[in-house]
Order: sequence, then structure tokens, then C-alpha cells
Amino acid sequence: MSEHVLVIGEALVDVVVRADGGQETHPGGSPANVALGLARLGREADLLTRLGLDPNGVLVADHLQDNGVRLVPGSAGPASTSVATATIGPDGAATYDFDVTWDLGTGIRMRQAPLAVHTGSIAAVLAPGAAAVHRLVKALRHNTTVTYDPNARPALMGDPGEARAAIEEFVALADVVKASDEDLAWLAPAEDIEDVARAWASMGPAFVVVTRGGEGATAFVHDGREVSVAAPRVTVADTVGAGDSFMSGIIDGLWEAQLLGGSRRTDLHAISDATLTGVLTECVRIGAITVSRPGANPPTREELDAS
Repeated sequence: MSEHVLVIGEALVDVVVRADGGQETHPGGSPANVALGLARLGREADLLTRLGLDPNGVLVADHLQDNGVRLVPGSAGPASTSVATATIGPDGAATYDFDVTWDLGTGIRMRQAPLAVHTGSIAAVLAPGAAAVHRLVKALRHNTTVTYDPNARPALMGDPGEARAAIEEFVALADVVKASDEDLAWLAPAEDIEDVARAWASMGPAFVVVTRGGEGATAFVHDGREVSVAAPRVTVADTVGAGDSFMSGIIDGLWEAQLLGGSRRTDLHAISDATLTGVLTECVRIGAITVSRPGANPPTREELDAS
């Protein structure tokens, strides 16, 4: 059976409203974007999601499958496909409004033995589906690497304290966590974000990566080590999907280093500074390419190799 990563979470339509008044519609959703990023890097990625049998659902499904993502059977159902509206400010940063419902469907038929399972964002906190995602990740954890990105959405997640409690249940299950400085600032407004990252790294992950946009990223390792990399300087079109493509890069880099899979958990926790630096360096390159062009448009392997 071929090696693959299972991604669990929302796929939706992004309506992007630009600062000049222009409007575009793109397939999106944080977990779907992670699966897309992996597929473009030449990795096998299965996406367990929930799409409606409507025009938006067809748009998303066609886009993902055309790019090599395998939709897990049972991911389509009668509900409407969710919609996120991203409004782009003059600085290229996006703010979001959502019309989202989330649950896992019936008749799901997953392939066995993924190397890793990734989840995050709306799917990990929004009822009723979040509880099912937690149970599934917990059941898969013994034999797989678990990666997690909280990708906080204040418009949907409500009270930061309640959201943090739900998020930290997934942090405790995860082997690798990626969060932006904005995520941590919203979840813990009275705390230093580096202290939050260190605390999360002590809950079970091998390391927690904090991204800082154009300022680069830092990995906080469970044993107290810290590894930082700078980000390349680029002209930003927008930041849509940048964090998701970075997350794809983490999974891809650990795959290349042969550190994915439940049997490699001890090796992952002993990751060297050199290996971690190499992984993060590729991630910031991937993120820089993504922000240099509009929408959630991560690079292919060929584009990354040529950059």
C-alpha cells in the first residue's frame, strides 16, 4: 500500500474581496489547502472532508482532484458547501467571515495506515464535527504522526478561553503543532506568545512552530531547544493560504527526513537542529512563493526547486 497522509477537515469556497473592490471565488479551507500543498509537492494526500452536492462543492472537488488530492469516499453529502469571505486589506492581510457548517458524513471509507494525519482550524473546534475529528485522530495516533494547526478563526471560535481549551486537547494529541503569532495572541492575549509555545511543547508534541509572517519562524522543541529561520523578502499579493502551505512544507520536510509514522515518534522527538533548520528553511520558501501570488496557490515541487 502506498504511503500517504490523511488530512481531516473543512473544504469550502473562499470569496476574496480585494481592496480595489474586485471579487474572486476560489476553492479553500485550511485543511484542504494543506492537502493541496502536499499534492503539489508530489506527495499522496487523502482529504476527509464534507462537501455539498452543489456547484460550489463541484468546484472544490474538481480543483482538489485535478491537483492530485484524493477525496475520501463519504466526503460528499446533501448539505450546502461552506463559504468563507476573505476581505483583503491594503497591506495584503486577510480578514474572514464565515457561513460554515461542519460534520463528518456517513459511509466514510479511509485507506489504512497513513504515515501522518493532519487536522486543524474549524474542523477541530466547531460542533458537531469537532468531537468526531478528535475521536478519529485519537484512534489513529498510535500508528501515525499527528500534525495540528489551530489556525484560529475568531469569527467562528467565539470566546478565546473556550477555544483555547478545545485547541489544547488537540495540542496534547499532536506530535507537531504549527501556529501563527496572531493565533497565539488571540488565544492568550495576556501572555507572551513564546511562553505559550513553550507550554504547548511540554504537553506532548516534539516541537511547536510559531510563524511570524515576513519575520520568519521559530520551532520550540520539547527539550527546550529553539530553532529560528528568517523568511525571504517578497512582494506580498495576499496572505491567503500562506500558513497552510507552510504546514504542508513541515509535513513534506519530515517525510523527506523519514520522520513520519508512529514507529518514528522517538526519532521525531530527537530531531536535530540541522534537520529542523532544513525543514523550516523550505517552509519559509514555500510560504514566500504562496504570498507572492493571489489566493491559496502553493508551489509545485518544480517551482520550489527552481526558486
